Amino acid sequence: MLTRKLIFNMFCVGISVTAAGANADSGSDAQQSLTIGLGAQNAPVYSGSDKRRTQVLPLVQARDGAFFFDSLKGIGYDLQSADGLYIEQSLGYGLGRSERDSDWRDGSDKLKGMGNIDATVNTSIAAGWMATPWLSLEGRATLPLSDGQGVQYRTSVTLIPLQNNNDNISLQVSALFGDRRYMNTFYGVNNGQSERSGYRRYQAAGGFYGMDSTLIWGHQFSPNWGTALSVGYSWLGDHAANSPIVFQRNQTTVAAAVTYSF
Repeated sequence: MLTRKLIFNMFCVGISVTAAGANADSGSDAQQSLTIGLGAQNAPVYSGSDKRRTQVLPLVQARDGAFFFDSLKGIGYDLQSADGLYIEQSLGYGLGRSERDSDWRDGSDKLKGMGNIDATVNTSIAAGWMATPWLSLEGRATLPLSDGQGVQYRTSVTLIPLQNNNDNISLQVSALFGDRRYMNTFYGVNNGQSERSGYRRYQAAGGFYGMDSTLIWGHQFSPNWGTALSVGYSWLGDHAANSPIVFQRNQTTVAAAVTYSF
């Protein structure tokens, strides 16, 4: 699912890289860091919606060696070899989706009768390769642990054409996949949902369902203060876009954040 959370997760690239450069410039230990901030995002209220909402979220990133805490990704660890290969595992929380307009999670009154998608604890497992300082390749799987909502997969390429102590620009392009259960949780309409909502019945096939791209500019004003600006574009393939609850297959997201690094 292309949610409002995804583009904020990409701030991990914009904020972390810029903050790391600032820490190196100031002589602090880059293996231990703490960044707090406030971000605002304007995005569709759920994947496929034609309605938008602006949301403000706190941002917290803390790291101690291989272990990290991120207010959006969760808690986890990552390990990287000398040749650029890395693995990451995190434990996080998905907010699900509401059948009503919501200020704190995805949802819309247009989904009335579809029922709520429960919030769930999930784990995300990623493996990637930093081929060069400006190019990385990654595959990631997100699996729900507390509810059977299916598995989402994404493969991504990240380019960082500009990276120094004050600025970085990054572009990530991802292909999105979901198993059959995942697709029908977020895009399907079963018999009961069809009767309650009035939407036609729809069974979504598993597999490729969309593309997601995000461009981020991170700037560090001082060793402590920084900003991140991003623009995202997502496109839903036929497996998702043919759903009667998808009103717009091409969607954009704009986000900004102000951060303070210790």
